[in-house]
Amino acid sequence: MEQIKQVIIVGGGTAGWLTANHLAKTLNCTNPLSVQITLIESKNIPTIGVGEGTVPVMCQTLAHFGISETDFIRQCDATFKHSIKFIDWLDNPTDNKKENYFHHLFNYPNIEELDLTPYWLLNKNNTSYANSVSTQGYMCDQGLGPKNMTHREFEGMASYAYHLDAAKFSALLTDNAVNKLGVKHILTDVLDAKLNVAGDIESLQTKCAGTVSGDIFIDCTGFAAKLLGDKLKVPFIDQSHILFADTALAIQVPYQNPDDPINPYTNATAKEAGWIWDIGLSSRRGIGHVYSSNHTSDDQAEQTLRDYIGPQADDLTARKIAMQVGYRKTPWKNNCIAIGLSQGFVEPLEATGLLVFDITARMLAQNFPATRKAIPAISERFNDNITGLWQKVIDFIKLHYCISRRDDSQFWLDNRASSSISDSLQSNLALWRDTVPNKYNFTSALEGFNLENYLYVLYGMEFPTNLQPIATRFEAHQQAAFSMEQIAQAANYCQQQLIPHRELIEKIKRYGLTKI
Repeated sequence: MEQIKQVIIVGGGTAGWLTANHLAKTLNCTNPLSVQITLIESKNIPTIGVGEGTVPVMCQTLAHFGISETDFIRQCDATFKHSIKFIDWLDNPTDNKKENYFHHLFNYPNIEELDLTPYWLLNKNNTSYANSVSTQGYMCDQGLGPKNMTHREFEGMASYAYHLDAAKFSALLTDNAVNKLGVKHILTDVLDAKLNVAGDIESLQTKCAGTVSGDIFIDCTGFAAKLLGDKLKVPFIDQSHILFADTALAIQVPYQNPDDPINPYTNATAKEAGWIWDIGLSSRRGIGHVYSSNHTSDDQAEQTLRDYIGPQADDLTARKIAMQVGYRKTPWKNNCIAIGLSQGFVEPLEATGLLVFDITARMLAQNFPATRKAIPAISERFNDNITGLWQKVIDFIKLHYCISRRDDSQFWLDNRASSSISDSLQSNLALWRDTVPNKYNFTSALEGFNLENYLYVLYGMEFPTNLQPIATRFEAHQQAAFSMEQIAQAANYCQQQLIPHRELIEKIKRYGLTKI
């Protein structure tokens, strides 16, 4: 049995360095007898970072890596994220009315003891779904952080994620992997990969470091997919017939005043051919327009973005990013695994990029083969799981579009057409018109987005589940009303205890948080 001793990661950025940290931590690479990891990256390839949002699992990831939350906030221009606020996704926008709802609030509704969803559907009382089942929407409305200075790192009064500067985050991950976890770092260009007779990658030819040999190679080369795509010829499964947004324009916008409030959530504002993200970091806002190049021109898309920002955009430059929507047919072939954009990509509507990078890197680390003989069985399971994950992520993103009532442009009409909706999503929507999604009619294995996420989106967008024919099944109305009242009281308590988001960030930068 040939033991696996050398892992070569090609490409840095958030995908490469998340992978390096996960592998080095799990495989104990500081031990010279363990697997050794080398990351090779070019000096000349910038981090794409079209979206700068995360989901709560990032808290677990940072703690697992041994990275201080205080250091992370100080070094990555990071802020807290409660949720995503969707604006104008439901109906055609008008001058005097802005439709909005929150998803996904990270304090999930309690659906185990008594799911409040059917009781809300039967008696809405002019209260949004989010505010009926969670306290966190109230925190968003008040611009509050999720914790106080009395809370320790990675703890708070609500579950939370982060907004971050992608380039600074990559630098933090680099430092942690190299200086704490034993990863070797080589700055050079990879010129070619040599295959052996079995079709495995044997070595890499580099510009400045000569020949680099390894047992397993991880492709983090972005959309280029230089190893898995170019060298091993794994085909790309295009999904642009389902998700039409294929281009992004991004602008970094400074705050006009240093004490301007920071939204503790992402704004996602729907437009005629896509949507605009608006993310508040501590020193700037990251704003971008994700759009379909088949439904608008680049010039019109940029004008839409500049109109959103206002006069402040006049002196700012927009960066254009072309996106490949879809995933590789087999993310692990022979001794090569793709992670990051080389594996797959969809628009960053629900912080999908960092989420999938993190999940796949963690999965690889937890199931890393000890010998070459173990690769076929492990890679087969890995491929099944990751392919399924991408398909489910695509369904979830499509959900936001296809249940919209907007009909003011061809983009929205095309998104609502059944020909652009997968069979699996159409089947679920047909089922959920007559019954609330629950753990028995919702597949939960490695979804990426869970049942609770679907509930927030479906009922934030007024999905018409008709429970009247089965209303007699839900008799715990008093208990449901009591639970909703408790949520309202808890929200009031949180508003009294928590402080404005910017104030919290500035205090953490100045004083630091207590470590766990």
